[in-house]
Amino acid sequence: MLILSCSSKLRLLEGTLRRRLPDTLLVYGTVKTINRGNLTAQEVLVDSWPEFKVVLTRPRREVVSDYSDLYTNTYTVYYRDLGAYQALLGSAGAVNWGQNFRILGLRDGVYEVSKDIAEAKGIKLEVLRYFTYFHPDPSSMPEIRLDPAVRLSSLDVSHADLLNETWQLGGNEKSRKYLASLIRHFPSVCLLDAAGHPVSWIASYPFGAMGPGYTLPQHRRRGYMGMLNNLIAKQLHALGYPSYGYVAMENYPMQRLQERQGFQRQPSLWYFILHNTAPAKAPMLTPSPAPGTAPPVATDNSDFYTNMYAEFYQALLGSTGVIN
Repeated sequence: MLILSCSSKLRLLEGTLRRRLPDTLLVYGTVKTINRGNLTAQEVLVDSWPEFKVVLTRPRREVVSDYSDLYTNTYTVYYRDLGAYQALLGSAGAVNWGQNFRILGLRDGVYEVSKDIAEAKGIKLEVLRYFTYFHPDPSSMPEIRLDPAVRLSSLDVSHADLLNETWQLGGNEKSRKYLASLIRHFPSVCLLDAAGHPVSWIASYPFGAMGPGYTLPQHRRRGYMGMLNNLIAKQLHALGYPSYGYVAMENYPMQRLQERQGFQRQPSLWYFILHNTAPAKAPMLTPSPAPGTAPPVATDNSDFYTNMYAEFYQALLGSTGVIN
């Protein structure tokens, strides 16, 4: 296991990961953020260098002050060899198994490796699966026509409370701080009403993905989320990030919106693997709904997420916070 700290090696890694898109979306976005100033204090581990089979990103140890904070304690992974990934994840010092954390990956084996190690260590595990959407050329997306009733802007830190109140996985101090950090450090777009209040918005994540996004209920069915989806994709693309995101498997309206705008659903699912140091129960894989039995979802394209997992997050984290 090696920690890449040399700027020239990190730039070389970024170029290599870019050539392997879209398989490398998560780690490429994180490495690019590191090379753009590393405002969220991430670092990169590889199994070997310059040839590598595994890339794992994680927060620097000095910024992890709260072991229960699943927002901060986020890892992303890309591997070419499952055995090499299992060896790295199980090696001493790669992961702090004494904290709650989440691993994000785009390969089925990411879950299998976590499950095996978690069972051996008695760690509670849950995995959430989403569809991954990627736009190969956002510059080809059509120009939008703004509604004259609203004004285009970007989010301000003063809007963090509003995002926290409306984000269905928010509502606590950890989520508010996380959202404020996204607003402060990463691209966002929003629409303001005549009084200057946000009515619809999309932010972006440290790993370069689009989201979270939301439209206030009284302003829905006006195409606002489609406008902002278009704009944030182009903005991220102009900064050199890939334009991509994840959508709940039950959120059919958002899936249709993505596909109308030229986003391509990727063959691999997006895995959020939650590791909790509480006494373990049997790991639970959230099943996909049977055809015709999908749970109710938001009727507006503005909601990126369904709330089917909200109770699980609350149960897992109690009053310590919830994550996306």
